[in-house]
Order: sequence, then structure tokens, then C-alpha cells
Amino acid sequence: MSRKSTPEPVIRRGAGHAARAAAFRRGLLRWFRRHGRDLPWRRTRDPYHIVVSEFMLQQTQVSRVEGYFHRFLEQYPTVEALAAASPLAVRESWDGLGYYRRATNLHRLAQAVVAEHGGVVPSDPAALRQLPGVGRYTAGAVASFAYERRTPAVDTNVARVLRRAFHPRLEVRGGERRLWETAERLLPRRGPAAWSFNQAIMELGALVCTARVARCHTCPVRQACATGRRRR
Repeated sequence: MSRKSTPEPVIRRGAGHAARAAAFRRGLLRWFRRHGRDLPWRRTRDPYHIVVSEFMLQQTQVSRVEGYFHRFLEQYPTVEALAAASPLAVRESWDGLGYYRRATNLHRLAQAVVAEHGGVVPSDPAALRQLPGVGRYTAGAVASFAYERRTPAVDTNVARVLRRAFHPRLEVRGGERRLWETAERLLPRRGPAAWSFNQAIMELGALVCTARVARCHTCPVRQACATGRRRR
């Protein structure tokens, strides 16, 4: 009689694997406290501001977004102000950032928040995913960064870090579910600490564990990383 294979746990529950996960968290959070960039959307928990930043940061470098972020919020300081604007005005405010579909979706999101949520951006990831232009990552990011919900947010940078650190043999295609499960298990238990963890792992992927170069010699979690431990 054949037996069905049991999927391998994302992070095994043995003492050694738990210790490695804990070491990864500690090293990452310690590094972020010292080296995390002072970005304007990290100084706020305003859900609308967080939404604007997340839409702008899609496929756009941080250095380009910073100036646009301030100007856009000066023009549309509240979700109600954005919802009431004309599509042409919003498009013109976005001019230069590119990927103009983001501006259209952000405008539609603001209108939906005003019409369906009383002007309050939802805190629940499932509710956020019902809004225009919001996928799984953006929903997790807004819930975590605005409301300090204990929820993962796996973007391209985070996926790269998790793959190299915990799943170096994972197939690129079809591995998304396991990466999200790993991100969930790595999260600290408390929401504020989860906020820091999500920011920190994104920062690591942006500055150290980049797509072009994995700077393992300067990585703060090298000893807890499956890829880093193999490199000398």
C-alpha cells in the first residue's frame, strides 16, 4: 500500500532549527536598529500615508519616491481629498514616477475607502485585498506598517532573503507558498516587533542581500543563513 509523502516543514521544529530562526531574528533586528534608513514612511503609522508609499514604491527606487511622496501628500493630505480629485489631476501629480496604472488604482482605492469604509483604510489583510490594486504583499505591508498587525509581507527583496537563508534549493516557480509560511513563522509574536522585523528583512534585501550581489561577508545573519554559512 503506497503512502502519501508528507511535505517537509518550512522551518523544522527541532531545537537546532528553532535556534537558527531565533538567531536570524536577533541578528536582523540588531542590525536594523543600527543601520536602517530613516525613511519618511517609517516615521508614520497613518494608514493612508502608508498606502501611498506602498503604491509609489512598486518597481520604483526609494530615492525617486521620497520627493514625490511629500509632494503628493501636500496636494492630497487625506484619503478624502484624493478620492474627490479628478483622474486627470491625479495622473498629473504622478507624472514622472511612471507605471501610471498605479496612480489609477490608488485613486480608485481612495474612492472605495471613502464609499465603503467610511474613509478609514481597513486593518485586516483580507479586507485590504478587496481594494483596487492591492495584492497579498501590499495588504500585509499596510496591515503591518500602519496597524502593527502581526502579518508577513513578502515582496521581491524578502523572498530573495528567505530563499537564500532557509530554502536555497527551493524551485523558483511554485515556491511562493513556502516562503510566505516561513515569513509567518519567523515573525516575532508582538505586533510592534513584527513591524520592525518586516522593515528589517526588506532593508536587508535592499542593501545587503541584493539581486546582483549577496554581500555575505557583511551580512548580519550570515551564521543563521544556509547560503551564507557555505561562503568563505
